[in-house]
Amino acid sequence: MTLEITGRSAAEIAASVRGLIERGALTPGDALPPVRDLADDLGVNRNTAIAAYRQLTQAGLVVTRGRAGTRVADLTAVAQEGFAADSVLRDVATGNPDPALIPDQSRALAGVVGHRVLYGEPVIDRDLERWADGWMRADLAPADVRLTVTSGAADAVERLLSQALVRDDAVALEDPCFLTSIHTVRVGGYRPVPVPVDDEGMTVAGLRAALEQGVRAVVCTPRAQNPTGVSLSERRAEELRAVLREHPYVLVIEDDHFSMLSRSPFRSLIGPEHKRWALVRSVSKFLGPDMCLAVTASDPDTADRLAMRLTPGTTWVSHLLQRLTVALMSDPTVATGIAHAGQHYADRNAAFAARLTSLGIPTHAGDGLNLWVALPVGAREVSELLMRRGWLARTGDEFSLGSVPSAHRLRLTVHDLDDADAGRLAADIAAAVTSAGGRLNPRRME
Repeated sequence: MTLEITGRSAAEIAASVRGLIERGALTPGDALPPVRDLADDLGVNRNTAIAAYRQLTQAGLVVTRGRAGTRVADLTAVAQEGFAADSVLRDVATGNPDPALIPDQSRALAGVVGHRVLYGEPVIDRDLERWADGWMRADLAPADVRLTVTSGAADAVERLLSQALVRDDAVALEDPCFLTSIHTVRVGGYRPVPVPVDDEGMTVAGLRAALEQGVRAVVCTPRAQNPTGVSLSERRAEELRAVLREHPYVLVIEDDHFSMLSRSPFRSLIGPEHKRWALVRSVSKFLGPDMCLAVTASDPDTADRLAMRLTPGTTWVSHLLQRLTVALMSDPTVATGIAHAGQHYADRNAAFAARLTSLGIPTHAGDGLNLWVALPVGAREVSELLMRRGWLARTGDEFSLGSVPSAHRLRLTVHDLDDADAGRLAADIAAAVTSAGGRLNPRRME
């Protein structure tokens, strides 16, 4: 059966399938005929059918799933981070930093204006480059380090993947995974390969299996993994480096998004001899999401490829923003505030985890802005019951790539709740679990 697919050349066949998709005859998830069957039905060479599917894949209209065949691409939007602007519920799903802990920029702004930047000037502000060099180089094993500045970490990861991959290339992603990474891979037309995350980080068996499937890039969060809060142990980092030693040309991207706020040491997957790598650090978690700036340290070849996509005067990052970052990071009061913010997030998350544990929902506070809460019942039902009590929570299945069960998980952002609201939310979660048929095992806190 050809689903009315017609054509004699690859271009004609691809155009026919495109037309079926545009008319709604083929919908997201629908399977296309196997290449051999399509070629036989149309009376064309098998390579012609392969070329047609390749054109459709490169256009982002279909995806290949190995033994699952070729299917119409699902263009459904991925859930995004941030607060729900139109909700009347108390939002504990935002993933946002506390605005009260973001430094005041007014004084620093006054000192960075005046210098007029023109087309053709260096992409990286010299003062920012000097500061960033010390920030990045101290945690890297490779000796040859080059710096690039992008408009945030998501921009950096998107550019890094696009300079190294083509549509339908496989990318290893942590599972459960940061929502922005899922979105970036889907929009880029790449094929996500899930690597399970346990209490020590990305698993060795999962990474090895992904490499055996031919992934061309690995995206990893070395600490404060979102949503789990897990950080790589030294043992796990060493084991992962050993696996990657056999694959030196696979692009390894480390997104150290929590960097200066983290309570965990930085442990890297990037060994001294790895050929293609990038460490990305954004300032958005501690200087504010509107400070769209990230520094990428990478190998020289990757840096050169990135530079081609950062033309002076068109796609560079504003020097005003770069100088503002330097001014803020040079202010001792800002540094003190960042340290206070990191401790605040850790303390508030630990306190809420203790509340849930005392109510019979054992919870461990990892690193980062959020809590990853395991429930004895389905999280979707609990979240619906919480909505009736005035809360908006995020369920774990939104972060799932399928290799790790997340249906019994909630991801909560609770660090900005006062004690009264934190107590009320914890009690409401316990009540929702009970209403959903779950059993609580209250423990007295030591």
